[in-house]
Amino acid sequence: MICKGGANGRLSILIFHQVLPEPDPFRPEALDAETFHWQIALLAEHFNLLSLPEAMERLSQGTLPPKAVCVTFDDGYADNANVALPILLKHRVPATFFISTGYLDGGRMWHDTVIEAMRLMETDLLDLSDSLGQRFLTGSIHEKRRSTRRLIALLKNLDPSDRDALIQRIIEPVSSGLPTDLMMTSNQVRRLQKSGMVLGCHTVSHPIFTTVGIETVRQEIQQGRAELQSLLDESVTLFAYPNGRPFDDYQAEHVRLVRDLGFEAAFSTAGGVATRNADRWQLPRFSPWDRIPSRFMARLLLNAVNAASTRVPLS
Repeated sequence: MICKGGANGRLSILIFHQVLPEPDPFRPEALDAETFHWQIALLAEHFNLLSLPEAMERLSQGTLPPKAVCVTFDDGYADNANVALPILLKHRVPATFFISTGYLDGGRMWHDTVIEAMRLMETDLLDLSDSLGQRFLTGSIHEKRRSTRRLIALLKNLDPSDRDALIQRIIEPVSSGLPTDLMMTSNQVRRLQKSGMVLGCHTVSHPIFTTVGIETVRQEIQQGRAELQSLLDESVTLFAYPNGRPFDDYQAEHVRLVRDLGFEAAFSTAGGVATRNADRWQLPRFSPWDRIPSRFMARLLLNAVNAASTRVPLS
């Protein structure tokens, strides 16, 4: 089924986030350079890799090649430019990078702040029983990893202002040691552009749309696009929803807003493949997370079987 092209073509859109130089025990879900290299090599050998703008045009025209695949990255991590870009260029693979502009030039996403704070923690216990009703072991690496996962899951459900206030309390003992180079600089974003890569909007501060008001969402999208367009001196026409799960992270009103703001296409994290009649403002993407080549290829084939993208009713 993945071999179809033309009017019945199916487009697989892959999501990546970080590509680390070496594996990191505090970020076990992040790809390392060696793994990403063989994944891109397999994609380049067995699939037709398109830039996202070309794929969108050919999808609407019904002229997709068989085995069509696009590569995308979310958030704007510095390793995208330092580690992933050389691998992409080596294999002549185009990619689109969705950037949250508020973290450029020294910023940090909130969950990265938690991860790095836990890495630096020198005590054996983080006591948050007065705020979260829990205590977290922080003695060994394994304890820190388990506690980090639990803590992020709990913080994710808080109001952003309450979450950020609690994070400031957590990091106070280690704040001076936290990294300021996790996200791209403006020059690295321009380097991606000069290398032929496509840049898309991912808001300013990556809010989950269902946790904030619609006017905040509008401001985040408009400001993020304006900042990126100013940086690149070109139009930004593609958008990716933060977190990107339909209903949970964004809803119908947000889809309408993105469409009304004039984006040519927008992307979710619902699994499946894009077809010619898919909703152009919530196209599906998925992460091929397997670390064994045979399973990586099998997951691509399995995902392609799910031809229907998930839609939020636009009513």
